[in-house]
Amino acid sequence: MALNNQETAPIVVAGTGCPGPVPNMLDHPHGIFVDNQLNLYVADTDNNRIQFFAPDQKNAITMAGFGATVLFILNRPTGIVLDADGYLFIVESQNHRIIRSIPNGFKCLVGCSGNSGATSNQLNYPQTMAFDTIGN
Repeated sequence: MALNNQETAPIVVAGTGCPGPVPNMLDHPHGIFVDNQLNLYVADTDNNRIQFFAPDQKNAITMAGFGATVLFILNRPTGIVLDADGYLFIVESQNHRIIRSIPNGFKCLVGCSGNSGATSNQLNYPQTMAFDTIGN
């Protein structure tokens, strides 16, 4: 569906309206990211996972967290962003950290101790993140 069409009726692109852990359900989704191919990435907070929905698909693929092919445990992810190279950056609220996808896995970038705080290497319940126009 084109983003600039004239239709005003809302359509459901992800989820069923009921919380749950199966591929077509979400539980308290927080952050979303839509790439230039209209793929939808969802921080499925209460299911502790990142879900990927291709256009016109109601069943998701789990990219990170509970149910993913690469085991990496998440604790309340609240934000998701892709960089220009297609790497995922996940904001994880309960573990007070930001992680990044790498080939064959994930790596912690900030807040890697898992403890909240106010020092330069700590976060306190982060919720979201974004890149500026030059990738910072």
